[in-house]
Amino acid sequence: MAQKNISKIRLKNNTIWITLIFLFIASPAHSLTPDEKNTIIIYEEVNASVVNITNIAVNYDFFLNPTPSQASGSGSIISKQGHILTNTHVVQGSERLIVTLSDGSKWPAKLIGADPVTDLAIIKVDAPAAQLTVIPMGRSDQLRTGQKILAIGNPFGLERTLTTGIISAIRKRIKTDNLEMEEVIQIDAAINPGNSGGPLIDSDGKMIGINTAIFTPSGGSVGIGFAVPINTAKNILNQLITKGYVPYAWLGIETQTLVPEVAEVLSLPVKYGAMVARLIRGGPAHRAGIRSGNRKAEIGNAIFIIGGDIIIAIDGESFKTAQKFHEILKTRKPGEQIKLTLWRGREKLTTKVQLGERPRPR
Repeated sequence: MAQKNISKIRLKNNTIWITLIFLFIASPAHSLTPDEKNTIIIYEEVNASVVNITNIAVNYDFFLNPTPSQASGSGSIISKQGHILTNTHVVQGSERLIVTLSDGSKWPAKLIGADPVTDLAIIKVDAPAAQLTVIPMGRSDQLRTGQKILAIGNPFGLERTLTTGIISAIRKRIKTDNLEMEEVIQIDAAINPGNSGGPLIDSDGKMIGINTAIFTPSGGSVGIGFAVPINTAKNILNQLITKGYVPYAWLGIETQTLVPEVAEVLSLPVKYGAMVARLIRGGPAHRAGIRSGNRKAEIGNAIFIIGGDIIIAIDGESFKTAQKFHEILKTRKPGEQIKLTLWRGREKLTTKVQLGERPRPR
């Protein structure tokens, strides 16, 4: 009887062990969360669209001996014809550009167009269409703070590295040591040297921005990165590809913002607007008779150039700051005629100006 009970216990114990072994084999070590699955799917679908860009330049030492240098960045394939979207600062100053595709093949690239204002550029490779995976583009006009984002790039030359995070803020303007830009996406995903030019992606797997800069005191990521909105890129892609540059409307003036405190001190008839501080001689505003300031005034902790016209509206669209004035001006085209509403002393005037084209950096 005892022997029979022992046999039953052994059988029962064996059954338990078999069950545990089956469960261990049949169950994954870790079940992926829906968010992890989403991240993996996006990376697997998009990473082949991201390329590594090597910029080979030639510098000269103290004795004028040529010394080749090399830097890397990222880019996104946007057409089967081989067009790649990246940053201007990734490709500027290059003697030669080499693009590495996701399959490891390397192709010489040609600079097609660049725009220093938005820090966007287009380069092109003559690779077969079958080897090119085009990245899907989304929209950036409805982005919200807190939205999940993914960044793919080549930090420090480590190809197609993925980082994730959220949109920290939508900024009207940023200014770093080397860059000043309007309308940018601030993100907390890790962005390091080499990530520049790579895509910023939403949870649908669509590109919503182009990673362009980091704010860092150390040279590495500290969780503050910036990306150019994809809508900004869409607005200028055709011009970059067909013209090689982006023509911007130009008035040929420098302005300062008029605020109520300054208006009160100077007894001005208007509280807000763009004060014309300086004119470019021979520029559109100068030819139209716009007047610049003629003396300086220290008000509070700032110095203002006063005595010039105060512009308050473009084609009837009013504004309160010089920044907004220039934002409106950016929506106009070279050669277009605009109507400025302004105060000259205590007289309110309207004047027509034919816009020129902003001189391009040499």
